[in-house]
Amino acid sequence: MSFRQFLAILLARKTLFVAVLLAVLLPALAVSLLLPKQYTAVASVVIDAKPDPLSAMAFQTLTSPAVMATQVDIILSDRVARRVVRMLKLSENPQIREQWTSATKGVGDIETWLVERLQKELDVKPSRESSVINISFRAPDARFAAGMANAFVQAYIETAVDLRVDPAKQYSAFFETRAKEARETLEKAQSRLSAFQRESGVVMTDERMDVENQRLNELSSQLVVLQSMAAEATSRQAQATAGSGDKLQEVSSNPVVSTLRADLSRQEARLKEISSRLGDSNPQVVELKANIGELRQRIDSEVGRLSAGVGVSGSISRQREAQTRAELENQRNKVLRMKQVRDEAALIQRDVEIAQKNYDAVVQRFTQTSLESQATSSSASLLNSAVPPLEHSSPKVLLNTLLALVVGLLLGTGIVLGAELRDRRVRDTADVEGLLGLPLIGLLPGPDAGGAAGRRADTAMHHRLLGTAPSSKPAA
Repeated sequence: MSFRQFLAILLARKTLFVAVLLAVLLPALAVSLLLPKQYTAVASVVIDAKPDPLSAMAFQTLTSPAVMATQVDIILSDRVARRVVRMLKLSENPQIREQWTSATKGVGDIETWLVERLQKELDVKPSRESSVINISFRAPDARFAAGMANAFVQAYIETAVDLRVDPAKQYSAFFETRAKEARETLEKAQSRLSAFQRESGVVMTDERMDVENQRLNELSSQLVVLQSMAAEATSRQAQATAGSGDKLQEVSSNPVVSTLRADLSRQEARLKEISSRLGDSNPQVVELKANIGELRQRIDSEVGRLSAGVGVSGSISRQREAQTRAELENQRNKVLRMKQVRDEAALIQRDVEIAQKNYDAVVQRFTQTSLESQATSSSASLLNSAVPPLEHSSPKVLLNTLLALVVGLLLGTGIVLGAELRDRRVRDTADVEGLLGLPLIGLLPGPDAGGAAGRRADTAMHHRLLGTAPSSKPAA
């Protein structure tokens, strides 16, 4: 079908086309004019994505789509709508109660009925590339629409605070109980440590252990020295007992013995000189012999006394060795006992430290949740309050008229084409050629076919039948 044929069909059935167009356009226009006017008020809130100053963890730097979708679901929830109903006391309004009674015959809950009605007129749309959420409410009255939009914003912000504070209150109560238990555990551990220190009679410190270990090392060094001295004294005593006392160092280095031995050597030398000259019976010889004997007795006496002193020194060294050994053993036992006490005290001290750490952690969490439970701000803030709109949002007469016009045109065109297919008529010369498959020879002029237009049509048909081109020269 060519465009010429299409226009011919529309012109032939223009009455049907105009009737269908008016049948669609006029009711739509009437309905748009008769429908009650609806006003839409819009309020905006912004979702704050800054880090939480009370929480250890921070929110994301940008609000994610999941967070925005969650906020939209909260605004559309029954909890927010019920808060609006209770905040505005809509269920106590006599007019609203009358509407509820007529609509439900008094069956059901008026709050639930109001929630459903309010949610139908509520529309929430988040911005695509920002953290702003637009909350719009539609109502026949402009002021009522603005008041309901602002009420939903306020109810949403209060609900967001409750959703943040209520879990914090539960956590705060939980950590408060845990803090009391942790404090009791810490007090028991500290009491156990104090009782152990009181029973053991010591307060274990690293400095005390260092002093005792140093004392143990000193006694060990002293014992080694005394053992060496005792061994040496025993050897000298054995030498003195064996008759070699005069060879002892104490005897050799003794000045008295040295003097006596020098006098003895001089007397013996003089005796030898005199006895060779005067003989053994000479009184001087006898006197010298008597002096020599006395010197030898004195030397023997002094050697014996010094040898006895060596024995006494050996006994003293052995006594000191035994005493030092006993002190060393006592000190070793004391150090071992202190190490054992320190190990036991370290276990108890570790329990105290663990209890202290647990208590500090629980107290920190309790303080944090307690602060969070007292928070009065939420992540949502009011950006723009709703104001009564000056123009109604529906019905939109111009838009509805344009849509009805488009629908009427399409529907009229469709109905005209459908009628043409059911009752096919010849509307143009092309229809004849298409139906018969033969070229058109001529046209019978109608009653009003005279004039220049008729002559031009005849001339065109003549050239078409002869197969010649029409002359461009004007007729004479």
